[in-house]
Amino acid sequence: MDSNKNHRGATTRCRRRGSAAHRSVCCRQTRFQERHLVSELSRAVFLSYASQDADAARRICEALRGAGIEVWFDQSELRGGDVWDQRIRQQIRDCALFVPIISANTASRGEGYFRLEWGLADQRTHMMARNRTFIVPVCVDTTPDAGADVPESFLRVQWTRLPGGTTPRAFVERIATLLGTSVVNALAPAERGMPVSPGVPSQLATKSRRARLIVASLLVAVLMAALVAWQSWRMMSDRPRAPDASGGSMDKSVAVLPFADMSEKHDQEYFSDGLAEELIDVLTRIPDLRVPARTSSFSFKGKANTVGEIARALGVTHVLEGSVRKSGEHLRIAAQLVRADNGFHLWSQTYDRDVRDVFAVQDDIAHAVAEQLKISLLGHAPVAPKQTTSSEAHNLYLQARYVMDRDTPADLNQAVLLFQQALVIDPNYAPAWAWLAYCHTRRVSQGLDTTGAGYEKVTSAAQRAIALDPNLPEPYVTLAVAHLQYDHNWAASSEALAQVAKLDPNNALAHQVGGHLSAAVGRISDAVALFRRAVDLDPLNLLHRKYLGRALHYAGRPTESLAALRHAMELNPQFPGLHYEQGRALLMLNEPEAARASFEDEPDPSWRSFGLPLGNLVTHHDKEARAALAAIVANSPGSEFQVAETYAFFGDKDQAFYWLEQARTLHDPGIIYVRRDFLLAPLMSDPRYAALLKRLGMPPVSKND
Repeated sequence: MDSNKNHRGATTRCRRRGSAAHRSVCCRQTRFQERHLVSELSRAVFLSYASQDADAARRICEALRGAGIEVWFDQSELRGGDVWDQRIRQQIRDCALFVPIISANTASRGEGYFRLEWGLADQRTHMMARNRTFIVPVCVDTTPDAGADVPESFLRVQWTRLPGGTTPRAFVERIATLLGTSVVNALAPAERGMPVSPGVPSQLATKSRRARLIVASLLVAVLMAALVAWQSWRMMSDRPRAPDASGGSMDKSVAVLPFADMSEKHDQEYFSDGLAEELIDVLTRIPDLRVPARTSSFSFKGKANTVGEIARALGVTHVLEGSVRKSGEHLRIAAQLVRADNGFHLWSQTYDRDVRDVFAVQDDIAHAVAEQLKISLLGHAPVAPKQTTSSEAHNLYLQARYVMDRDTPADLNQAVLLFQQALVIDPNYAPAWAWLAYCHTRRVSQGLDTTGAGYEKVTSAAQRAIALDPNLPEPYVTLAVAHLQYDHNWAASSEALAQVAKLDPNNALAHQVGGHLSAAVGRISDAVALFRRAVDLDPLNLLHRKYLGRALHYAGRPTESLAALRHAMELNPQFPGLHYEQGRALLMLNEPEAARASFEDEPDPSWRSFGLPLGNLVTHHDKEARAALAAIVANSPGSEFQVAETYAFFGDKDQAFYWLEQARTLHDPGIIYVRRDFLLAPLMSDPRYAALLKRLGMPPVSKND
């Protein structure tokens, strides 16, 4: 910024002070107004900002002035000294609203005159009633509340985020409402995206009353016309219509981000994460509302992405975020619903509760946020799950889900213990039973429990959850997995998924399981469509993307498979199995050297070991191929199906059928792909292959396969 620009005429005189690090306050419209300062102060807004944020502050200033709001703001350096200091103090004492501009710039500076201004404003709040609005914090970048280093009074109110100072009309109207004034023009230049000249002062503050009345009358006419148009659109939108392929459905979308743990000891992360997870669970049950699953929303945790960047990555229009702060026995939770394209807050609320009533807090917020979303976005009310009345049980439940999500053997074992402790306190806590069942599936997949005993625990816990609350979708998803992978009961798995579709049509995991089921029974095109839908619902879940790539090359579409897998690699090239699946697609495209290279690049040792025999064989490294095959045979537990695939590809049918039968009896999950696996092509004309499909309850291979 050019700090030597002066604004004369209608603007106040430029005043200099010693430090160039901060500019604020006081651009009066005329010298007459300057002489009559006290009489004008009750409707004035004081902007306080660091010099690095001058451009953003200027945009906000001009948007407010363009609506006839008096703003104290000076882009020149200010004069130091006692007189100037007293003047600043007087203005902060008398202004109607104090707007601190918060950013990474202010957070990084331990000293600065703006901190004195903030301190003076904070002191003034101590003399005000708690329901009086005086501080209106504005953050112009992605600086989180926790890292902003601001006075306590700034944290007691919801911040408005105006990226780069872009100021929507709704914010201007909010300020006008707080001041008890009206907006006098239709749209400020800063909101239209037009450049604001720093040398051209606002003239509206000095317009005659007659001119203001003319503008106001015109505005009323415009608003009446807009209202008529809106009512017509509303009547049209209530009629049935075809889906909007252009992306209009994005308006009915919201991502729930992890709530920030603002507690002094930072020991409430399990609660803040759990709160966000349960809000996701509730909101996904609203028909037609798209809510990305936890895996995608939580992938931004701890990162400095802007709300706009997150929304674009997740393909949503709205973002729900919040914070949790604990101080002694007091718990404060703030939540806000943000429109991502303009940063405007559609809704925000702060809840103050006693820390002993944690469960009631979460329940209140979940229902209140869902109601606000219903009003703001859709018109449907979600069906909330039956919860416990014990805050202690709920606390243990949240801790269990928190450690379970880390998905390590030790964490899964600890999660089981925490779920069990919660159920000792409240044996009728249905969500705890549901997630205990899911936790057992993860333990089986990691070899922490035998398949038979593990799935018996899975089905027992899931059925208990359903008996307590038949409206919970999670236990039905878990049962569908058990029927798919353990007893190969395709009909029962399909029935469970149909129940999930009724309760939670946007459940990403259910779509993934449905994709596996469709592949198992020969509906590979349906499998591709279901995996695509899972990706849409949970776009940053790379497991969904990996399965989509697999289904595409099983469907005989290896080029599309490569595109899907490479997109996943752009997000995380180290994700297990992506290079392995890419290598298989390359085999289908008859690119042996590229396939071998992809197998060798696979970062996960297990998946790399499955690919190396294939890659070495097709590139005529027979000795290495045989050694790699011997290695996976030696480590066969849990990989029986991959051993069978490899023997089949090597042309050893007898060994291939032996290991396929092992995979079936030992419940290797890979067996569900036996119908479409091109590595098994040498076996498909053998009568033993049709007999295997019959034992699995799968339909015989047809010309449509």
